[in-house]
Amino acid sequence: ASPLTEDPGIVVPCRLHVLALVAQLRTVLTAIDWFDRETPAVAGTLPDYALFQDLPGAGRQLAPRLLVAFGEQRDRFHGADELQKYSGIAPVTERSGKKSWVHWRWQCPKFLRQTFVEWAGQTINKSFWAGAYYRQQRARGSSHPAAVRALAFKWIRILYRCWQTRTPYDETTYLNALRKRGSPLLRNLGLPG
Repeated sequence: ASPLTEDPGIVVPCRLHVLALVAQLRTVLTAIDWFDRETPAVAGTLPDYALFQDLPGAGRQLAPRLLVAFGEQRDRFHGADELQKYSGIAPVTERSGKKSWVHWRWQCPKFLRQTFVEWAGQTINKSFWAGAYYRQQRARGSSHPAAVRALAFKWIRILYRCWQTRTPYDETTYLNALRKRGSPLLRNLGLPG
């Protein structure tokens, strides 16, 4: 291999720039380690943490993020739909004349949307109904990202109710509710509805 240039006027400043970036990166990595250690400890002291700590797939990393997504002020959102829209999970339908198109929200807190999408993806193989719903969406032709966002949309409705009533999520209770309502999701799986 031959170097692009050996001009010291270019090589020396570039080397110094890389060394400065490495020093900054080390500082950032140290700060990330501090946050990774402190966040679960602080989250565990908050009263609503019990609602999020045992969610399927949440774990030590996503449970605190979900707790922050909902917050402590229960009158902040007047319904699950407001949180779905605010977080960017709810799609936007635009209409003009006879045309309509659907797209995801561009103006939203991206990290919040990412939190819900990451968590929904983790629930696919940890929650029976979530896995079934994801597979149903994929069978209907949705891409993986679209199916996970649709799952996140459903999860927000469930978590919103748990958060409002201060009741931890219980998979068996939710499956019984689906069965009682005669959910097509359970019928499609061959389970009694």
